[in-house]
Amino acid sequence: MDFLLSFIGISILVVVVLLLLTSCVKIVPQAQALVVERLGAYLDTWSVGVHFKMPFIDRVAKRVILKEQVVDFAPQPVITKDNVTMKIDTVVFFQITDPKLYAYGVENPIMAIENLTATTLRNIIGDLELDQTLTSRETINTKMRAALDVATDPWGIKVNRVELKNIIPPAAIQDAMEKQMKAERERREAILRAEGEKKSTILVAEGKKQSAILDAEADKQAAILHAEAEKEKRIREAEGQAEAILKIQQANADGIRMIKEAGADQAVLTLKSLEAFTKAADGRATKIIIPSEIQSVAGLVKSVTEIAKDTDVKA
Repeated sequence: MDFLLSFIGISILVVVVLLLLTSCVKIVPQAQALVVERLGAYLDTWSVGVHFKMPFIDRVAKRVILKEQVVDFAPQPVITKDNVTMKIDTVVFFQITDPKLYAYGVENPIMAIENLTATTLRNIIGDLELDQTLTSRETINTKMRAALDVATDPWGIKVNRVELKNIIPPAAIQDAMEKQMKAERERREAILRAEGEKKSTILVAEGKKQSAILDAEADKQAAILHAEAEKEKRIREAEGQAEAILKIQQANADGIRMIKEAGADQAVLTLKSLEAFTKAADGRATKIIIPSEIQSVAGLVKSVTEIAKDTDVKA
């Protein structure tokens, strides 16, 4: 019985010792840090790896996450320079760079950052008018990040980025802004419509202009072709007439040559020449100058002809 009690006691002692040893071994995961105190005083900051602490006198005061964290704060009422009250909610991206300062610098770091964000935002918006507030998000973000980074540095916190999530003006301001935007859209629509009509009118006028130019060019080409055709026609007619006259003259010349070769006297030749002149002037307003020699011969022939006629009548 005494042996059993002794065994149980030894077993309990061994278990307690194992539990104590186990509790003294601490494994710190990645992106975390442990703030350790000894007898209530800061001892060390443990980073990633295996660490051992003294039982009963050492304790882990705070577990700190070193990854970047995001905090979304509720909308805060702010007043602009032109006395317009609006609500703005912010998003803060921060990271703990010094676990010791973070553990001992401020009691509630998140609440401190929220209050600091609200006061900084009020100070910045108070120097801006409504229109500037709505169009200067980037400037406000930069100013807030710089101010918060300086203020949170003693707490071991680095503010990486601050974003204005929503800017909510009063209902009356929103209604006025919507009407202004609608009027601006209608104005742009009217301008675009007028520009379209202008371009359409210009295109139509250009089309008519090109059509008129093409019509004029076509008429010009037609007139030129007609004149060329008329010119060609007259040239052909003149050439035909000249050729006809040439052939008639050639025929008469051949006839006279044949008569001459046949031994005809001068009177006959003269009469043939007169016939040739008559045919050449036939149907045309042509003035023919007959030599005096031919005229005298013609008169002689006429007299002989009349004497012959009188003789026949008397007989």
